[in-house]
Amino acid sequence: MLGLDACELGAQLLELLRLALCARVLLTDKERGQLSPDEVLDEAVPGYRAPGRKSLLEIQRLDPDDESLAKYKQALLGSLPLAVDPSLPNVQVMRLTLMSEQAPEPMTMDLTGELAALKNQVFVLKEGVDYKVKITFKVNKEIVSGLKCLHHTYRRGLRVDKAVYMVGSYGPSTQEYEFITPVEEAPQGALVRGAYVVTSVFTDDDRADHLSWEWGLHICQDWKS
Repeated sequence: MLGLDACELGAQLLELLRLALCARVLLTDKERGQLSPDEVLDEAVPGYRAPGRKSLLEIQRLDPDDESLAKYKQALLGSLPLAVDPSLPNVQVMRLTLMSEQAPEPMTMDLTGELAALKNQVFVLKEGVDYKVKITFKVNKEIVSGLKCLHHTYRRGLRVDKAVYMVGSYGPSTQEYEFITPVEEAPQGALVRGAYVVTSVFTDDDRADHLSWEWGLHICQDWKS
């Protein structure tokens, strides 16, 4: 007939209903299209105020005669950088990697170069596969609390998905840190195939904008589409 069995047709009708509901919600959201980084942060942590924080030097000088506290701080902070280039930011987001066991190879996005060029870089994701996102970053100077990565996904100017990944708190280190998101399943069906724009923000409890960037995602029937 049309090449669709009842289950697949039902699944696509449900997906169409989901997209229609998303469109209704988005059209009531002032019809403003993509949100600015500040608006993304307002949605993620509305009204939140981070507690006051101490510098790394203040923490190191805290109760210097307390041996147990000294051991705890050593275990928590590890080996600290001896010297750091003062021109470096406290948090550097190095790479974003899209990983799937079904993919020919991991897809890596270098975030240390010209971010504007990433708008033209498109990751192809095969529909229906399981995937994870790995974020590689460095902390150079001070402890940073409540790191999080926000992804807002748009199609034809309408937001169709948003995700907030709680990365955690980290101290300065000479080594890179890695955070891997839980496994997710890519949507599938004729209705969801096509091009998407993803706006990503790497922030923390102080709402510092460590990095904001846009990149392309294409959901296809095959990895090489």
